[in-house]
Amino acid sequence: MNQMTDLTKNNQRPMLRVSGLTHKVSLETDTLTILQGVNLEINRGESVAIVGRSGSGKTTLLGLLAGLDTPSQGTVELDGAEISRLSEDERAILRARRVGFVFQSFQLLPALSALENVMLPLELAGIEAPHQRARDLLERVGLGERLNHTPRQLSGGEQQRVAIARAFASEPSILFADEPTGNLDNRTGQSVSDLLMDLNREQGATLVMVTHDERLAARCNRTFHIEAGVLSEPDAARELAD
Repeated sequence: MNQMTDLTKNNQRPMLRVSGLTHKVSLETDTLTILQGVNLEINRGESVAIVGRSGSGKTTLLGLLAGLDTPSQGTVELDGAEISRLSEDERAILRARRVGFVFQSFQLLPALSALENVMLPLELAGIEAPHQRARDLLERVGLGERLNHTPRQLSGGEQQRVAIARAFASEPSILFADEPTGNLDNRTGQSVSDLLMDLNREQGATLVMVTHDERLAARCNRTFHIEAGVLSEPDAARELAD
């Protein structure tokens, strides 16, 4: 009975809850405020886009949400765990178990094959049959015949497909994507965004992405705008006005 109650509470709890998030950087003669008083709740299974101009703070925000950095003020709760209260090692364990990443620059290990790049997080997490899981995912993203190719033998679109397969390999609860189509031409970017959204829907992960691609942002459940470190949700503001 208690286990069922805990499960119900877990399903009702937001995947991500942010309160009063502020991030400042000390310079030689001044302090630069990059994020100011960000509040945000993202439910399980939602897809959310964060859009804004270069320098608006969106990539910094994504890093704080993922526990890659700690805020100057405020709190970030990821799946019920307050990140700022965790040690660096504890944050690393949390990310390994629950978080997936897709980066603009792919972040593949150049000496490893596509198969080995996808297998690596599975092996580190102690997941059984990593070879078969990695192979299945690479076949799912259309790279079944490119398993043994290293990143430099793959096109940009193919490298991002490997990165997406790696991100979903451990079946994360939440996936963070930083400009996933930013280094790709329009046609390849559309193909990669289709794949990203399809895999996310299949696995039911929560998706939080930073993107300049308005078409990709429009495919998400919600879109937030960030400007000068302040986050807003235009659709919600219009609903309140109506």
